[in-house]
Amino acid sequence: MKVIFLDHDGVICLSTHWGGRAKKKKKYCSIHGSTENCNLPVDVRFDDFDSKAIRILNEILEESGAEIVVSSDWKLYCNLEEMKDLYNLRGIQKSPIDFTPNHSDIDNVSAGLYYWKGWTARSRVVEIREYLKLHPEVTHWVAIDDLEMGAEGLENFVLCSSTKKGIKAENLKEQILNFLS
Repeated sequence: MKVIFLDHDGVICLSTHWGGRAKKKKKYCSIHGSTENCNLPVDVRFDDFDSKAIRILNEILEESGAEIVVSSDWKLYCNLEEMKDLYNLRGIQKSPIDFTPNHSDIDNVSAGLYYWKGWTARSRVVEIREYLKLHPEVTHWVAIDDLEMGAEGLENFVLCSSTKKGIKAENLKEQILNFLS
């Protein structure tokens, strides 16, 4: 099985879209007469994905046959079914099959360090390695993120160094497909 460990922010949800969820939440809550703590549908809860980034991701999925495992911290704010709905609403041709485990479930001692500078990347590396350990059926994989996980020793990693371009940046598609072939 081929797997893409996919982050969202800086990869398919570009920095030009960040903060949009606050406006959507305010509008939704005012229309529905709710308070700030209203129960939001999944499409209101998150910022939008970039349509060109989605096109590139769909091309990668089609060419590689890979499945998506969400490594983004968005996994903390919805369940897998809601994430599948979000992907469908945003035009991604495949729904995620799973989330990486939460670091706090793997290593309670260091879970408190998660937001320490640089720890988010380290934590994500631990989560991906744990997923691979639990799923020996994964034969080819790549992690795509705007966090520098290669410096943390993660192999099969593609960095989206520009949060304004994300997965659309030059040569990233080819790098990703190389890991999946």
